[in-house]
Amino acid sequence: MTKNEQADFIRSFPIKDRWCVHSYYTLSPYAPDGSGRILLAGGDLERQAGEVVIVSEAGEVLERFGETALHSGFFHTGLWQTWSPDGRYVYYQSGTLNRPRIVRRELESGEERTMEGDMEGAPPFGEPIVSGLMGMLYAAGYGTGRFQPGMAPVPFQRRGEHGLFRFAFEEKEAIQPLLLSAADVLERHPDRERLLRSDREIKARLGEKDGLTLMCYCVRWNRDGSRLLFYFGNHAVDRSREEPRLSYVFTADKHLQNLRLAVDMSYGRPGVHWSWHPDGEHLIGYGPDPEDERRMCLAQVRYDGSGYRKLSANASGGHPGISPADYNLLVTDTGGIPGEVLFIDVRTDEVLRSVKLPRVLGASEPPGRNRYRVCHHPVFSADGSKLIVNTLPGDHAAVCEINVAEVLR
Repeated sequence: MTKNEQADFIRSFPIKDRWCVHSYYTLSPYAPDGSGRILLAGGDLERQAGEVVIVSEAGEVLERFGETALHSGFFHTGLWQTWSPDGRYVYYQSGTLNRPRIVRRELESGEERTMEGDMEGAPPFGEPIVSGLMGMLYAAGYGTGRFQPGMAPVPFQRRGEHGLFRFAFEEKEAIQPLLLSAADVLERHPDRERLLRSDREIKARLGEKDGLTLMCYCVRWNRDGSRLLFYFGNHAVDRSREEPRLSYVFTADKHLQNLRLAVDMSYGRPGVHWSWHPDGEHLIGYGPDPEDERRMCLAQVRYDGSGYRKLSANASGGHPGISPADYNLLVTDTGGIPGEVLFIDVRTDEVLRSVKLPRVLGASEPPGRNRYRVCHHPVFSADGSKLIVNTLPGDHAAVCEINVAEVLR
């Protein structure tokens, strides 16, 4: 696609000397007050420092703050920067993967409060934040492919001490109690006996102090904050451990009650990247094709695990989302060179438009999370009129905005 063709429906927001991404495809970077402001993370590659950047609707830098050291996770999800529901605050991550901190900045005064804790974005209601420990995921091998248990904030086999935590600035204690442990989920798991057999097999091979690398991670909220989903398993663990791939998506209400297993992508069942449908009742993502469970497809399921159905034959394994303005319009991305953003009509499984965008610097894609690649991570604005994507057109990544009506014209 030429620059002239892009100009019809794509606007780029490059920031001088900064490597920029939005948070994730499940978090809208648009300010909730309708001002058009966009929340980004920018990395200074020379100084190996990251910061939060707020740009105007026209792309002008309005504010920048929150300098922190870069680590591999930055190149995938920035600082998990998130607006508060009233736009008064911005939440973001600082610290390190095994000693993370959450910062809340009041924009008007510039006042910041910091606490020990981790997050993958703040929920739609702001606080309390519910999160696993991202350092567990990276210690298991995510982003590097290397098992580094010494980096884990809590030892993997102490399953009663890690899981989903509660973090809130208005609480007296900085580190809030563990709300739901990995041990709790294992005990209540509908396939518990099979998991315990696999655990015993790992112990027999690697030693009694070892076992399955089980953890809770990837908390995602529906639009009104009434429900969350999270992953339980080990799907990113270093393959050299030869563990069975375990990837279960559970849902619960905002108080972590009514735990339900919604999606099973374990023991050879394919799937990845589940998030909420804008109706707040269903989940969408890549899972087993009902016609052949060895294949992957785009699917939808109710939060309680019922009504699983195929939406599309697309099997890119990208980051799918449904337009909040048109439930028949699905967007996902691909992992090629260049990458693509696909607009799909779920009624007919027709690709309405494919937009090719740069996502890798060079002729081949390096493994892990690093400055030489991005995921497009398409995310709709609240009204469905715009789509934000990450791109890597040169040394510095830049966020772009796609006009949905124009691209589908």
